[in-house]
Amino acid sequence: MAGARYPIVLAGGVPVVEAPQELDARSAEWFRKVLVQAAFAGRATVVVNLTGTQFCDTAGVHVLVRAHQGAVAKGGELLLVVPGSAAVRRVFELTGIDFLIPSFADLDQALQQAHAVLPAS
Repeated sequence: MAGARYPIVLAGGVPVVEAPQELDARSAEWFRKVLVQAAFAGRATVVVNLTGTQFCDTAGVHVLVRAHQGAVAKGGELLLVVPGSAAVRRVFELTGIDFLIPSFADLDQALQQAHAVLPAS
């Protein structure tokens, strides 16, 4: 997926990663690298904004689970922003990822949680 860009922005010191429109086998490895880069922003907690994501397959689920495991190992967590009507939410329900990784209806809710779990500087 050469040339693809998934912006990482800091919101109150918390890295927020915009997920691609399709999180699948073609984009998963690149997105994994983006999440690793976000984790190096100095915080163990990362928010993934899936608002614009229309499709997610098992490769995408795997990347998210691995990123969550890495964040937890560092004392943080991965937080997902998944709108209630998104088809992606159904994939997460079917795979059980919605029980493993906290998800929120909007970015503000996720950021409130992120600030609650961030260790004091």
